[in-house]
Amino acid sequence: MDSLINHPVILTVFSILIIGMLLLDLGVLNKKSHAITSKEAAYWSILWISLSMGFSAIIYHYLGFEKFSQFQGAYWIEKALSVDNLFVFILVFGYFNVAKELQHKVLFWGVLGALFFRAIFIFSGVWILNYTYLPEMELFGKTVTINYLLTIFGIILIVAGVKSWFSTNSDDGDQDFSKSPGAKLVRRFFKVSSQFDGDQFFTIQNGLKMATPLFMVLVIIEFTDLLFAVDSIPAIFAIAPDDPFILYTSNIFAILGLRSLYFLLANFMYMFSKLHYGLAIILAFIGVKMIIAPFIHISSLVSLSVVGGVLLISVMWSLLFPSKE
Repeated sequence: MDSLINHPVILTVFSILIIGMLLLDLGVLNKKSHAITSKEAAYWSILWISLSMGFSAIIYHYLGFEKFSQFQGAYWIEKALSVDNLFVFILVFGYFNVAKELQHKVLFWGVLGALFFRAIFIFSGVWILNYTYLPEMELFGKTVTINYLLTIFGIILIVAGVKSWFSTNSDDGDQDFSKSPGAKLVRRFFKVSSQFDGDQFFTIQNGLKMATPLFMVLVIIEFTDLLFAVDSIPAIFAIAPDDPFILYTSNIFAILGLRSLYFLLANFMYMFSKLHYGLAIILAFIGVKMIIAPFIHISSLVSLSVVGGVLLISVMWSLLFPSKE
């Protein structure tokens, strides 16, 4: 099947868009730390979603509807799981009393770290998948080829779906983030200042170079993203297990839009109080799809329809029956 790697025009457009937007973000629009308003966040959210949809249109033009559906499916799965990530970000920022004008810098560098680690996860994952196919066998009257790693991923996603169904946002509310793995890692290598130094990650106190609490927050955010990737990366492998470029480009567009989405939704999380039920269904559906793939093929269009429909219903449910917390 045709892949993005065979179309330098698409990869060039992707590279220019991503590098250009990051340079614009860091070097021009957010040169000085400031609190992001809901209006500014809304503009950026619309821009990132528009760029994502525009890029998917280019994929449709060059590669056809199947690859377009794969991009859309992987994009919205990652976007949905990222929204669930936002609540933890809110708790981390609140726990360390990070001022609103400093939060954008943490999320920006956190996103750059995510770009790097997602590339490792996705490209190495697709490479490993090629070596985990079992020999052809007869099962239930059909000749099938089973990938045992995808089957394991499917089981993991079903378990994650069950956990998501019974979880609530309050489960993380009393967590001591100063004892989290990210915080322990920072303390292992650096002395940590008790005070912020503006938007600096490191400071000098009494002639000693020390990490600031802002740097600790950055590392905790990065660790949190890595933990969420345990669910999101296997989930998107169900969409396009043989095309890492579709997975990576859709993942990056979803992640880059996460910062603006955070500032837009931070005061409106009640709109997503029932989202964990929707995510539970989506994760379980994708897990089942992975397991039955050798026997029953579920098209990308069906997957996209299920993901979109479940997300829409969960948001409407949240609005009609908002959380009392």
